[in-house]
Amino acid sequence: MRAGEQSANENWPARLHVVTGKGGTGKTSVAAALALALAGGGRRTLLVEVEGRQGIAQLFDTAPLPYEERRIAGAVGGGEVRALAVDPEEALLEYLDMFYKLGAAGRALRKFGAIDFATTIAPGLRDVLLTGKVKEATTRTTDRRRVYDAVVLDAPPTGRIGRFLNVTTETARLAKVGPIKTQSEGVAALLRSPITSVHVVTLLEEMPVQETVDAIAELTALGIPIGHVIVNSTREPLLAGVKVTQTELRRGLTAAGLSADRAMVAGLHTEAKAHLTRRAMEESLRAELAELGRPMIELPLIPQGITRPTLDQLAEILAAPSRK
Repeated sequence: MRAGEQSANENWPARLHVVTGKGGTGKTSVAAALALALAGGGRRTLLVEVEGRQGIAQLFDTAPLPYEERRIAGAVGGGEVRALAVDPEEALLEYLDMFYKLGAAGRALRKFGAIDFATTIAPGLRDVLLTGKVKEATTRTTDRRRVYDAVVLDAPPTGRIGRFLNVTTETARLAKVGPIKTQSEGVAALLRSPITSVHVVTLLEEMPVQETVDAIAELTALGIPIGHVIVNSTREPLLAGVKVTQTELRRGLTAAGLSADRAMVAGLHTEAKAHLTRRAMEESLRAELAELGRPMIELPLIPQGITRPTLDQLAEILAAPSRK
């Protein structure tokens, strides 16, 4: 067993990793990096998206993903990442074939718009189908062995994550008995078991941190296991422990052979004060996140943007031994 493999297992013991976060926090990039980290050491992971944005295909620079599991990347030590974009319509057809043996008859429903009608009048059904497919992939076996060592779900944002994962309550309005009820109960049991862990991605900004706090409170009340708080796009501290004055700035500029006129010094002083104010706010938000009592990992800001090489960099951080 490689060192990276062992540490990844220790840090991320669940088999189903649900990644959520406020829009704009980079949850899709984090989900992709986590899938790469968990695939290290020869393992196989499945990266799933359910929002129809094709964000995974864009990250890995591939064609739009179909409703089938497809290899999109290799990982350290010979592992691989496969990806799946779950489409509600295709999931419903699969469901009808699996439980009602409709087959071609089910596919014919497309012509009449029945599938759109069904998922529109019963929004809870859509989430049951999406989470049901994730459950199937997580628990699937071949020759008594798990097909995937881990499944990473790029889930809906924090504002909708509770409703999305609380499938039992949502489907209680749809069916009292039958396959839908049975499937939703199976999904609910998986989501509340140690097999599952929900990780919340945030930024050191007020709104994302507040949504992180609210989401963790909501999911805890629902009995859904919480994993890591992942603080994305953090910056190295500058001017730490330094009291910046205009006199010091003027002296430093002069020593460097740069212009030290009044306007230059005043502008730099204003920027330095703004930076220190932001750092103080970030430290306050970091302390607020620490009070949640969850393992916390910080990922650095990637100025050049997310590419495959930078995804590998983030994966390496996520796979590193815990520093707790």
